[in-house]
Amino acid sequence: MTPSPHRLSGELFDAIAAGGGGAEAMRLLARAEHSRRLACLYAIRTAARESGGAVARTVESAWELLETAHRADPGAVTAVLTHPAAGPALVGLLARLRRRPDGAGAPAHLLTALAAAAAVRARVPARVRWPLTGPDPWAALPSLGRAHFPGARPGDHVELRVGTAGGASIAIPDAPVPRAPVPVAGDPYRSGGRWRGARLLAAFDTGAALALDVLDPPSFPAAAARAVHPDADEALRWEAVARAGCALLRADHPRTYAELAACPWLLVPLRAPAGGIVSGSSAETFGSMALSLPPNGSVLAVTMAHEAQHNKFAALLHLFDLFEEARQGPEERYYAPWRPDPRPLVGLFHGAYAHLAVAQFWGRRGETERDPALRALAHTRFARWRSGAREATAVILDSGRLTPLGLRFAGRMLETLDGLCRVPLPASAVRGAETAAREHLAAWRDAAGSTPAPTAGRAS
Repeated sequence: MTPSPHRLSGELFDAIAAGGGGAEAMRLLARAEHSRRLACLYAIRTAARESGGAVARTVESAWELLETAHRADPGAVTAVLTHPAAGPALVGLLARLRRRPDGAGAPAHLLTALAAAAAVRARVPARVRWPLTGPDPWAALPSLGRAHFPGARPGDHVELRVGTAGGASIAIPDAPVPRAPVPVAGDPYRSGGRWRGARLLAAFDTGAALALDVLDPPSFPAAAARAVHPDADEALRWEAVARAGCALLRADHPRTYAELAACPWLLVPLRAPAGGIVSGSSAETFGSMALSLPPNGSVLAVTMAHEAQHNKFAALLHLFDLFEEARQGPEERYYAPWRPDPRPLVGLFHGAYAHLAVAQFWGRRGETERDPALRALAHTRFARWRSGAREATAVILDSGRLTPLGLRFAGRMLETLDGLCRVPLPASAVRGAETAAREHLAAWRDAAGSTPAPTAGRAS
């Protein structure tokens, strides 16, 4: 369990900045995220030892179990620590220990749950207890699944037992109304009884999985209010859309497909808004994206392209400083052509990079789509997002806060977008995009109560 150094060549850095990077970039960023979580784990142990008391004992016990599991099966621990839920658990625990050096309120039980999942995967004998802390009657073993305990209350302790033969079960032994232990499936895509695993939607050519599963609320706090638990019929619809989306990417968008196929992905289902779909990513949940059920494979494909960019950019920001923190005083906010609200620089940078991929996606759809109406729609969306992303990128470059590496990255983005903006399109597509851009800016001005110049794009 030792973090590894990582080297990103200038050539690959520039390829990522241009919106791509391919499988090589995605694999490198995934390895870097794994190393970051290992470094976080070491920092947690150090901070807990300095805190002492119960938190130190809990963290040390989890550490020892992780070491035991690692000796038996290193891949088991890697599978747990690279699961999207592990990032927020580790970072959140470390942040709490640093804010409160006495360890008060530190969610050390999150580390215990990770260690328990590693013990199950490595099939090492163990007996582990940790408390439930929320109203959700589910006990999660990250990367494996969840056990349902109807009537469970915050403060109830779940207990995992892994036998000498590797079989595992989880229970609440002190529950007022005793219930039989829940068998824990070693297969992360198996469900039965009160146990729920992820739903395997599709497999990429590399064998990497595209799965559907809810995440515990601390993993996606911004999405917790929209979280849903799909029933069997809805899960089948997810599966059909996922297969169609993957087939489209494989046939017509090979670079995006190769990036997605480089590592496993988890789709986190959300309740749909009144119109359209909603999607999002979190900086600490590399390898996942939250979204409502798309209506078809094309919408899923562009959504995955969009959110994969956010994943890449978040992982890159963990490696490099692309911009300086805002100086004293309120941070400047900027107009984003895809948002109703003003954005800080990091949000604008994230969005511009993601919409570079969206523009590339629609540019390719305009080349391959056979249906005339859908091809016209693709042309309009290509025109809209190539200009929107370029406008935002120019603002980023003019912000005065980019580091030398940030200037190089955003400069390469701008070069790529300039190339896209030179692609000839039907006049009707350009007019449609310009109309949509004007309407968006007008609505934004009305909502913000300001009239920024579109070329500056800054909120007052």
